[in-house]
Amino acid sequence: MSTRLRVDTERRDDGRVVLHAGGEIDAGNVAVFAEALAAAAVSSQAVTVDLSAVQYLDSAAINVLVSHGGPLHIVANPLLIPVLRISGVAELATVSAASRGET
Repeated sequence: MSTRLRVDTERRDDGRVVLHAGGEIDAGNVAVFAEALAAAAVSSQAVTVDLSAVQYLDSAAINVLVSHGGPLHIVANPLLIPVLRISGVAELATVSAASRGET
């Protein structure tokens, strides 16, 4: 049984593409997240990944972020920041803690 994950892609007026994710990202649903990130990357060179509404991500999600290959800006739930740093994602992407209303 897969856990709940919501993904939505938004193209802003300035051309920036934002991938919004919410819920949990794990091995049961990581393919949905990976496909959404790949689709967002096709339409923009730099993608913002909004993880502010993600409460949990596992190593499968980390692998998707690490293997992405293009520039990423990740706005994350503050609880995820240590995971993104320890895993090395913060060395490959720009990572910032989400504040209210930010993405």
